[in-house]
Amino acid sequence: MIKTIKVALTFFVIAIISITNLKAQSHSYTTDFKIKGFHLDLRIQVMKPEALKAFALKLSKSGVNTIIMEYEATFPFEKHPLIPNRYAYTKTEISDFVKYCSGLGIDVIPLQQSFGHVEYILRFPKYAKLRESNKDYSQINPMEEKLAGELFKDLFSEMAEVHPSKYIHIGCDETRLLGYSPRSKAKMEKFGVGKLYGDYVKLICDVVLKMGKTPVLWADIALKYPESLKSLPKGVVFVDWNYGWDLNKFGDHKKLMEAGFEVWGAPSLRSSPDNYNLTTWEKHFNNIKDFIPQSRELGYTGMVMTSWSTSGVYSYVYESGSDIIDLYAIRRVYPLSGFNILLAAYLKAMNETKALDINQFVKKYTKDNYGFNQEQSAKFFNALTAVPYQISQGKISGQKDMSIKQLLDSVKHVENVFNELKPLRNKEEFEHYRLIAKTRRLYVSYQYLEQRANNPEFTSGQISVLLPELRNIIAETNKLNSQYLKINSKEFYASELKVDNDLRLSKMQMLYDRLSRKR
Repeated sequence: MIKTIKVALTFFVIAIISITNLKAQSHSYTTDFKIKGFHLDLRIQVMKPEALKAFALKLSKSGVNTIIMEYEATFPFEKHPLIPNRYAYTKTEISDFVKYCSGLGIDVIPLQQSFGHVEYILRFPKYAKLRESNKDYSQINPMEEKLAGELFKDLFSEMAEVHPSKYIHIGCDETRLLGYSPRSKAKMEKFGVGKLYGDYVKLICDVVLKMGKTPVLWADIALKYPESLKSLPKGVVFVDWNYGWDLNKFGDHKKLMEAGFEVWGAPSLRSSPDNYNLTTWEKHFNNIKDFIPQSRELGYTGMVMTSWSTSGVYSYVYESGSDIIDLYAIRRVYPLSGFNILLAAYLKAMNETKALDINQFVKKYTKDNYGFNQEQSAKFFNALTAVPYQISQGKISGQKDMSIKQLLDSVKHVENVFNELKPLRNKEEFEHYRLIAKTRRLYVSYQYLEQRANNPEFTSGQISVLLPELRNIIAETNKLNSQYLKINSKEFYASELKVDNDLRLSKMQMLYDRLSRKR
């Protein structure tokens, strides 16, 4: 009897150890980053509530414990009802999402820009006194401390009602207009630009601290003007965003670290020069491979992947004088739904102490997700990263020896490769690559046609040669736009996707109307 009990206990202990080992293997996440996050840019391409939940669930399965929500005009401010746009969530939707994330072990941090990148607020006459410039509405006048403090106390308070997180991200990056207004300029000349920036950011930080929250802000301006660090309260968290450049691009990292502030790192899987017709895939893979290990070496305590839907800069459409009709986002990017492979690369790199082996990762990802062999995987990756060149003013940027016609031949080859590859699994995901490749081929085709129309020797007698070709490009783009709506409508609103479709067609259609004299 005793022997039987001992045998049973032995098997029980072995079973417990086995289960523990299995759990450790299935969730073998590194613990060096206490914050493992993702930044959601909701300025355009606003995700539907159910799509947000599905995305959060995917992130949670790889150990992500933080989502930073850059709402911009999609937060439903009640005290300031002009700020929310047509795609604003309800507070019930946000509370429901935050609660859902909490159940997954994810903290949701609200991001509210409070210095630069505030065109969507300052566009309204109600907030005109806060403008640093009456021509560029992107920045708060740091000398308007009372008005700014009141505004952002209102906004932060409403956000805190539905976000129990200990953090509020206050933005404060890319403040390009520092010292522009007469009052700002006077302070800058007397005390320096670092003091101008630091005093205002301290004001905003104090608003957050009085709420019992911890301010988080982007690190670029503090790195550029390290004297501003003297003004800031301890306990502030900086986020160092680096999308593939030298560590000291903005300023000396040692000064930031020596000042005693906590720092998180932030690579990106969508950033400049990406737009609707170009994705610099290799740049983003290398950014993940390089910057995450560098952040570990620097002692950063968090890692947050950014993913920018647009540049954050707007083009103004004026009615007359200084009255704005609307703001148009510059450099719209293909939606987040098309970047699962980069997301997976980030999640893997974040959870391993060694640098990401890009080639091995791509081989495994394409084998597991698409059923590709090594040859197919190599074709896929070569096509994905081929000829990532911009066209500007009829020329290829940085490629003096390449013509647009040569680029067009290359992108046609890329499209053919994606069409020839036949995934065995996740076929809908793979369609994004085909759609991206087709978008680029049509864009470059149009650029080649436009270049010919701009040739000094082009005359009205040659219009009849270009028009049929232009009609074909427009017809193909209309078909592409239908595909774009179909493949992305589950996650995003059709009315907003239509803006992307209109953008793809606008130059083509305008040139066609001009050449055909269509009325």
